[in-house]
Amino acid sequence: MPMKPAKPCKFPGCPNLTHDTYCDEHKTVARKRYEKYERDPAINKRYGRAWKKVRARYIAAHPLCEMCLKEGRFTPVEIVHHIKELSDGGTHDESNLMSVCKSCHSKIHMTRRNTKDKTIM
Repeated sequence: MPMKPAKPCKFPGCPNLTHDTYCDEHKTVARKRYEKYERDPAINKRYGRAWKKVRARYIAAHPLCEMCLKEGRFTPVEIVHHIKELSDGGTHDESNLMSVCKSCHSKIHMTRRNTKDKTIM
């Protein structure tokens, strides 16, 4: 099987070609950037096999973004969102879950972030 052609490194401004997402020079830098947003290890333990089953069941029951549906748009679900974060005492209970697309998920977290910033000030 022939090797795929090299493509540009995804690191902003990098001219190197690679067969991976990032060239060797930027793999560790990109990994450190990603880990900056990684969950607390105690929270990660709550996202095991049981969560995958709950998530799959929820997606089967709610295959469209619930926020988009309210606005009359039919967007496939991409993320099962916890309404109350696990770090704040939330659970995997269906009443604490919401099917959302990536765009709506970003909106939710931007709103949360802005609200938290205002309470700190």
